[in-house]
Parts: sequence; structure tokens; C-alpha cells
Amino acid sequence: MHAIELEKSFNPRHFESAIYALWQQKKAFEPHGAPGKKPFVIVIPPPNVTGILHVGHGLVMSLIDVVIRFHRMRGEPTLWVPGTDHAGIATQHVVEKKLHDRGLTRHALGRDAFIAETWKVKEEHHRIISEQLARMGSSVDWSRERFTMDEGLSRAVRDVFVSLYEQDLIYKGQYLVNWCVSCATALSDDEVEHSDEPGALYHINYPLSNGNGFLEVATTRPETMLGDTAIAVNPHDHRYSSLVGLTVELPLTGRTIPIIADPVVAEEFGTGALKVTPAHAIEDWNIAHRHGLPVINILNPDGTLNENVPQPYQKLTVMDARSAVITDLKKENLFVREELLTHAVGHCYRCGTVIEPLLSQQWFVRMRPLADKALERWRAGDLIFYPKKWEHTFEHWLNTIHDWCISRQLWWGHRIPAWTCSECAALTVAKETPTVCPQCGSPHIVQDPDVLDTWFSSWLWPFSTLGWPEETDDFHTFYPTTTLITAYDIIFFWVSRMIMAGLECTGQVPFRDVYIHGLLRDSHGRKMSKSLGNGIDPLEIIEEFGADALKFTLVFLCAQGQDILIDKESFKIGSKFANKIWNASRYILMNLEGRSLVEAPTLRTTDRWIYSRLNTAARVVSDSLLSYRYNEAAQAVYEYFWNDLCDWYVEAAKLSFKQTADEEKDRAVTVLLAVLSESLRLVHPFLPLITEEIYQKLPTTTDLLITAPYPVFDPSRDNAELERCFASVQESIRLIRTLRSACTLPPETMLRVAIHTPDQQFFHEQSDFIKARAALSALTWADRRPDGSIGLMGNGIEVFVFVTESVDRHYLISKWTKELERDKNYIEQLEKKLSNEQFRSNAPAAIVQQETLKQTEALKRVATLHGYLADL
Repeated sequence: MHAIELEKSFNPRHFESAIYALWQQKKAFEPHGAPGKKPFVIVIPPPNVTGILHVGHGLVMSLIDVVIRFHRMRGEPTLWVPGTDHAGIATQHVVEKKLHDRGLTRHALGRDAFIAETWKVKEEHHRIISEQLARMGSSVDWSRERFTMDEGLSRAVRDVFVSLYEQDLIYKGQYLVNWCVSCATALSDDEVEHSDEPGALYHINYPLSNGNGFLEVATTRPETMLGDTAIAVNPHDHRYSSLVGLTVELPLTGRTIPIIADPVVAEEFGTGALKVTPAHAIEDWNIAHRHGLPVINILNPDGTLNENVPQPYQKLTVMDARSAVITDLKKENLFVREELLTHAVGHCYRCGTVIEPLLSQQWFVRMRPLADKALERWRAGDLIFYPKKWEHTFEHWLNTIHDWCISRQLWWGHRIPAWTCSECAALTVAKETPTVCPQCGSPHIVQDPDVLDTWFSSWLWPFSTLGWPEETDDFHTFYPTTTLITAYDIIFFWVSRMIMAGLECTGQVPFRDVYIHGLLRDSHGRKMSKSLGNGIDPLEIIEEFGADALKFTLVFLCAQGQDILIDKESFKIGSKFANKIWNASRYILMNLEGRSLVEAPTLRTTDRWIYSRLNTAARVVSDSLLSYRYNEAAQAVYEYFWNDLCDWYVEAAKLSFKQTADEEKDRAVTVLLAVLSESLRLVHPFLPLITEEIYQKLPTTTDLLITAPYPVFDPSRDNAELERCFASVQESIRLIRTLRSACTLPPETMLRVAIHTPDQQFFHEQSDFIKARAALSALTWADRRPDGSIGLMGNGIEVFVFVTESVDRHYLISKWTKELERDKNYIEQLEKKLSNEQFRSNAPAAIVQQETLKQTEALKRVATLHGYLADL
């Protein structure tokens, strides 16, 4: 064989795109596998076509890619379905901003032209997202790519809407909704983000109609009193029991409203008297229904007050109306006081505008029947959450679920398939677009102008992407899918709804496993955002460190059930590991010159040891990935390749290369290539591009690494006793190196060592290796510490090093005495800090833990130095 030259410096830019193109050319991403094997299927959480992928997308794509590659290498027909989401509000918002920059509005443009403009934005961003996925090395099946508004998915949306409507699970009605005045649309409860903000509780006197005083009411929204239709008190509140049934004069309006009793009123909040504004608060809406109260809407869709309020307040914004109402109440001596408080305020999840509860005609899905089916199947064990704690969140949300408002006052999205006849007012809901009214035959029918909530198409994603409602081969072969991997912030928006839709439409849960990963945060624990400027662009990371470094670092840090603290420097973890793999492989391939492969080579002790370690790593990785313990799998791969293979086995193999016999060199190279080949297979799911690049250079390679078999635990390779003995050898070398460092001895200074061990025969067999790795001039055996040596204790071994043959004894005593004194002072400082209750109470837990670790390490150093000095 000839030597194979890898570039001296690892540079992923030189091969990543070529490797990805090779996989695509060979159709490696399409599902293949052993006939009869159960497929492994994941649908991508579809990115929104509103921008480019951020590092949060990088995390979920990395996690999915690892398990997809793992199962593909296990010989399972493996499918990762890619696609994007039309993201109704978000995308329309982006397009409207672009139009605004050109001095245009969507209304000036018109609906059809606006939608055409939005499709252009979609195509542009979709192209960027697809390129980013490829840059990340994502092994998605591009031949099955979908979009939530493509023809097939649009048909599925209509089919489901009509089916649910016919079952009375979709209805249209007037109801209190969350209204965003900026986006001019209704939002579901899950699209409202609440935050605690400073506000006030305004105390107002409502005059009793009988002239016998006032009823004091406290409210955070005094402007809504213009829509009050009652005052409610708790029936058990004795302060007001004599007033129930009386009326009050509603200030500033000239209206009279009743005082009623309702058990939901909290006696302890405010004054215990609740102003009931049914059109602008959900609890008030419910009270009004129980008591048959009128409902007065005082808001226009743009957030200004409408014609149902007195003329002076009409067309004022909510905040301007609040100021005007308070001013007028003060003039009439009805304003009592203002009490500052902090309260939760709802905001639009997309634009941040404060939400206004608004009475509006909207479309809804009845969620209770759907939720009950989902809960039943979860309790039957058909769904498994990783980590398990998210099952409680899932259960709680389904138990307390409300009907879902699915209509949006937008233009971009799936238009609601409902038509109203202008002649007879009949409502038609149909899968196919009608040309005439089915009731009266009139051609004058008008489609509902609203579109469906984005999530109404997303909740069908696991089966609509596979061709449903058509009976396609893909649907029959790959549905239900296997696993869903996503972040915990969309359990309500997406995960739960997909489960409900899957059961309602197909009779099956859409996936068995639900892995919920944490969120990425910066190194200070803050959520990444544009406003903080702490976001990380995955393409920048790929450009600087490579796609494999991005993937490996994110997976390595992804502990189940925890958020991930990360900054740009963190990606050096993956970059250094990739560099280690490259350099080790380069060394092996450089030593092929003049060598020949040997049939069935004899395995030496170190060969059997590395195969046992590889075997153990394969078991740990498989067990970890099958239960979505990503960081444990990544750490097992890292420890094996970096420590076992590179730091120990390759170093041991160098002894064979130094021998003169060609037979031994050929044998060593043959085993080394076999070990490297299998090790690359072990690492591939985590660093796919570099491993494929190296694998294609091996003289033993005949096919692609991406479809090569993954290492499987083999009991015949398992050798716990050999691993124990070799671990003792490793420990002895580490002890010698630690003492060498403490003596500041250079590597070229050879030391004489004696060892006491019950495994003397094994140590004797490995003596050349020990001498080479520890830089020893002589290695002998001893039952007790010889004079003039320093004893080092290990697990079942004692190592005696004759350091005074190389370093002056008095110099060492002086040096270690000073270090001992320094460490004792350091420990004293740490003890003072850690015993300070103020420090322990105020410092972040991570800092306290860090200081405690410093103390532990310092105590270890002191114990070690005491031992050195005692022996001298």
C-alpha cells in the first residue's frame, strides 16, 4: 500500500459541501434498509418562512440528524421529512413591513397582489432555509420536501375543516377573543405571552340609584367601565349582602346597572365588588351568560373606542380613553384613589402589542372531545415523553383546555372554506369551491375573508406530509412516525394538537416518542434574543469551526431536561474534537507506505483492549440514543475516541511501527485500519462530514459510511478483566506524569520507577509501553517503598519514583513547602468565603458550586504535597 496524505491542517471548508453532494448523488437520504424492518421516521419541526435559521434551529436539527443517522446505520428504513411552515401572522408582518418601506399598504395593493408578493418572500426565504439545512449536514430526504400551503397539504386542511364542521367540532360564534390591534387579528390563548408589569388599581365610586351612598369598585382598566352591565359581589360577602338586587348609576354614561351576586368574585381582591364588562373580560363574559346580562362591545378592531360609548370618548385609543375617564371621574368626585401594583399583561406573541379582549365573530374548534381521546391514549402508554416530567404539563393543559379560536383576520394562509349566500344568507362549508349556493342556486356567494390559524395546518403535519388524505404508499409505510423532537415552548401550540389531530383523522397517535429539549441560553443564562444582541448565527459557527463542530457541541451539551448555556467559544469543544479525529487518522494513513494487509491478524493485548473499549462505547451510545440521552452518548464517543483510541491505543501501536520486522508492522497496520474504520462508524452520527471524508480515504472502504452498519455490542469482545488491568497501567502512568509535573521535570528526563501490583505479570508484559509513555529509564518491582523514592498510591497499585536521582532533594523540599503554605492560605480564604452566609445566599448557585470545587481541589493538592514531603 501507499501512504495516504490528508491535509496537514484540518479545514472543513475543503470537503463538507463535496461530501454532502456525494450523499445526495447516491440518494443516501432516502429510506432504504432491510426488508421487513420497522421504519424510523421523523418529520421536521417546520421552520417559518419568515427569515433564516438561528442556533435554536441548529440544536433541533442536530438532535434529529444524530438519531436519524444512528437508525439508518442500524439498517432501518429511515426517513426524515423536511419542509417549511407558511407562518401566517409572522410572514404577513414581514411582507407588510417591506410594503411600508415602499410607501404601500396591503389594502392599497389588494388581496391577490399581496398574496403574490408574499409567495415571493416565501420562495426567497425557503431557498435560504434549504441551503442552511444542507450546510448543517442535515440528512433530510429532499425528494419528500413539503410546505404547509402546497397543494396536498392545502387539500388536507380543507378536508379536516369540513369533517370537523360536519361533526359539530368546528363552529362559528360570537365570543370573547384575544385581539391584537396591531396585527388586526384574533389570537388563540396559546399565542398570548404574559409578563408582569407595573400598573395600578383604580378605585371608583358608583352612586347607588336610591341615593343612599356609593359602591366602591377597584379596576385596572377604568376605560372599560363604559361597557359595564352590572356590579358583582360574592354571595357570602356580608359587606354587600344588603345591596344585592339594587342598582347603581354607571358614571359618565347615564345608564343604570344592577348589583348581582356571583360566587366567582374574589372577596379579598380590591374592594370585593367587581365591575362586569362582558365584552372585554373572559370571567365577566361567563358571569354575563350565567345572569343573562347584556353585552356591550366598546372597541373597534383598531383599538379605538366605538360608537357604544359616550361621544367624548369615541375614536380615542385605550390609553387616551383611560386618561380621559379618570379626569372626568375626578371632576365628578367619583375617583377615590390610585393603588400601584404589578400585574400580568398579555402581549401578542409575534409583535408584542398589548392584547385587548374583544367580542368578535370567530371560528372555533371544540377541543374537549379531542383532548379526552389524547389523554386516553397517553394513559394507555401509546405516548412516551422524554424527559417524563413533560407528561404532567401535557396532562394539565389537556385537562384545562379551552376551545381553540382558529380564524385569523389575515390574507396570508389557508382561506376558510366557508361561503355565505348574498341572496338567502345560507352558509356553505365544502371541500370543493362551490359556484352556486346549494340552498337557492344563486351564484352570488362570498367566501369568508379570514384565514385559518397557522397551527391548523401544522397540527396535520405528521400525516399530511406523507400524502394523507390520499391512501399513498408513503402514508401506509411511514405513518405513524416514530419520534417527535422539539422544544418545550411549543408543547401547547404544536405537540398536543398534533396528537389530537392524528387520533381524530387517522385513529392513531402520530408518533410514539416525544423528546422535549431545553432552550439555548447565553453564558449568563439569558434567553437569546435580538434585543439583547446575544444570538448566535449557526452559519457563522459553520464558517469558523465547521458543521460537525456545530452539531457535536450542541449535542454534547444537551442534557435531558435542562436548558443549554452556550456562547461562541463553546463550539471549540466540537472543533477540537474534529481536529483530534483528523490528526489521529492522518497519522495512521501516513504509516501505510510499503505495508500489506494481513488476513485474520493476531490480536495483541492492546488490540483486544481497544476492541473491548469500542464494544463498551457502542453499548453506551446505543442505550443512550434509544432513550434520547444525547449528552451521554456524545460523551461516550468523545471519551472513547480521544482518550482510549488516540491517547492510548495509537500510542501503543507506535511501538509496533518502531520494530524492524515487516510482519509485525503489517499486522499492526491491518488491525489499526480495522479499528479506525469501526471507530469512524461509531462517531459518524455525531460528526458525519469529517468521518465520511476520512472513511472514503481508507484502503479498506468499499461503500459510503452513512449507510455502513453501526457497531453493535458483541459479548465475545467484552473483556472486563483486561480493561481493569489496563486501567491500572494507565493509572500508574498518570501518577508518574503528575509527579514529573510537580517536580517540573522536562519530558526528556528519564526516571527510574518501581511498582507494587497484584497484576505484576500483566505489567511486565506492558513494560515497554509503560516505559515509553512515562519516559522511564528502568522499571522494576517492589513490595515496599525503597529508600530515596516517593510513593504514589493508586487503586490497588503503588508506584515508587526515584525523583532525587534527577532533582536535588533539598530543592524539592523547599519548593513543595512553599506550595503547601500557599495552598493552605488559599483554602483559608475559600473557607471564609464559603462560611459567609451572605455570600451563600446572594451568589448564584453555579458560583457557590465553583468555589466549593476549588476548595476540594486545593485540599487534594495539600494531601498530595504532604505525602511527597513525608517520603522525602
